[in-house]
Amino acid sequence: MDQAEKTGVELGNFSVSLSVADIHKSVAFYSAFGFEQIAGNIEQNWIILKNGDAKIGLFQNMFQGNMMTFNPADGRVVEVAIKAAGHAIETETTGEDGPCHFTLKDPDGNQILVDQH
Repeated sequence: MDQAEKTGVELGNFSVSLSVADIHKSVAFYSAFGFEQIAGNIEQNWIILKNGDAKIGLFQNMFQGNMMTFNPADGRVVEVAIKAAGHAIETETTGEDGPCHFTLKDPDGNQILVDQH
């Protein structure tokens, strides 16, 4: 039995979201590793890159620090499970349906974004 079966929580796709100083330089750097754009708009200072199963989001002037990002089918279910386990949510979801997101930090202060599109 895998972890999702044990908890009932499906986290969906995983990526790392990086806060970058110069998005053009960062795109050029990660392109050398074979990453290609799959989403985003460089003129809006954000872009999503992919190489195989690896995904990196590059964001210029949108947030401080780097974070792990999960894209579940139902972010509200994940949020309820995290709260039920006794963990603090920093930014909670709003509304009862549709796209949502929430943020929290792990015990070492690493940022986590759960973002349902």
